[in-house]
Amino acid sequence: MPSTTQTPSRPAANPPDSAGGRGLAARVSLGRVFAPVPSEFLLIASTALLLTGFGLVMVLSATSATATAAGEAPYDAAIKQAVFAVLGIPLMFVASRMPISLWKRLAWPALIVAVLLQLLVFVPGLGVEAHGNRNWILIAGIQFQPAEFLKLGLALWMGYVLYRKQTLLGLWRHVFIPVVPVGILVIGTVLAGRDLGTTMILVLVILGALFFSGVKLRIFILPALGAVVAMFLFAVTSPDRMRRIMSFLDADCLADYVNSCYQPLHGMWALAGGGIFGLGLGNSKEKYDWLPAAPNDYIFAIVGEELGLIGCAVVLALFALFAVGAFHVIRKTDDPFVRIVSGAITIWIVGQALINIGVVLRLFPVLGVPLPFMSQGGTSLLSVLLASGVLLSFARSLPVKTAMMPSAKGRSTAR
Repeated sequence: MPSTTQTPSRPAANPPDSAGGRGLAARVSLGRVFAPVPSEFLLIASTALLLTGFGLVMVLSATSATATAAGEAPYDAAIKQAVFAVLGIPLMFVASRMPISLWKRLAWPALIVAVLLQLLVFVPGLGVEAHGNRNWILIAGIQFQPAEFLKLGLALWMGYVLYRKQTLLGLWRHVFIPVVPVGILVIGTVLAGRDLGTTMILVLVILGALFFSGVKLRIFILPALGAVVAMFLFAVTSPDRMRRIMSFLDADCLADYVNSCYQPLHGMWALAGGGIFGLGLGNSKEKYDWLPAAPNDYIFAIVGEELGLIGCAVVLALFALFAVGAFHVIRKTDDPFVRIVSGAITIWIVGQALINIGVVLRLFPVLGVPLPFMSQGGTSLLSVLLASGVLLSFARSLPVKTAMMPSAKGRSTAR
C-alpha cells in the first residue's frame, strides 16, 4: 500500500507588505523620530522654553494688581500671553522639523508677506497708533505688530541672497545690490510708523547677516556707518526722541522727575528696591501704576524688584546659554545659508535683550524695545519662538557624535 505519510510543507515567506514588513517600517520610522539630536538643539529649546515660562509668570505678576484695581479680571493679560505661548511653542517644534531647503525657498515669500502685513498699519480702520508710533493692526478685536515678523523674514532673505552670492561677496556692488535697496525699503516701512526701536533691531539683523557672511571689513563698515548716521538723523528730527535722549544724558535726572525722567527713574528704583534676594514674587511696589510699561519694556525691572539680583542673573544666564547654543550652530555648520541666518537671528534676539536691559539700567535712552520671550506682547513672543524653531531646524542638520563600537580586529587582539 502506498505510504500515507506526508512531509510537512514549509511555511510560505511573508510578502513585502505583510505584518512583518509593516513592523520593520514602523521601527525605522520611529527610529527617525526618536533619533538623538545635537546638544545645541537641547540647549536652544530648553532656554527658549524656560524664558517663555519665566515670562508668563512675570507678566501675571506685573499685570494682576493693576487689573484688579481697575475692576478687571486679574488673569486676562496673562491668559492672552499664554494663548500665544501655546500657539508658538508647537509652531517652534514644527519649524524645527523643516528641512533647510524649505527655508531657502521661503526666503523671498516670507519677506514679501511680512512687508505687505507691515503696510497694513497705514490702512485707515486697520492701523493703530499708540505712544506716537503707528505700528499695530487691529483685526477682529486682536491687536498685533507685524513689524515683529519683518525681523525673521529679513533674516531669512539676507541669508538666502548672501548665500547665492557667496563667491561674489568680495565685490562691493554684489553686496550692496540688492541688500541696500531692499533693506532701505523694509526699514522705511517701519520708519514711516516712527518706531525707532524696531528700526534699530532690523539694522542689527542686516549687519549681523553681513558679518557672518564673511564680507570684507571695508565693505561691512560702510553700511554700519550709514546706519549710525541714519539713526542720528532720525533721532534729531523728532522732538520726542530728542527729549528722551537729552533726559538720558542729563546727570541730574531727578530734577526732571515728572517729565522725561519719570519712567527711567522708577525703573532704577525698582531694581534698587529688590536688592540681592528681591521682595518676593508678586510683592513689587512699582507695578502699582508707578512704573509705566511694567509688563512690557520694563519687565526686567519687575524681575529685579521681586526676585532681586539673583533673578536678574538667572535671566542673563538663560540668554547667555541661548547664545552659546546658537553660536555653536554657526561654528559647526558647513552651509553658508545656515551660518548667515543663524547669525542674524542670534544678533536679533540677544542684541534686543541687551538693549532692553540696557534701557532699564539707564545705559541707553528709552527705545521701546521689548525683552524677547518675556515681555507682554503676543506678536513678539510668536516671532521669537518661530525664529528659535528655525535655529532648531538648523541644529538638527549638525552631525551627532555617537559612541564608536570596537572593531573586529580590536576584539580579536583582545583575545
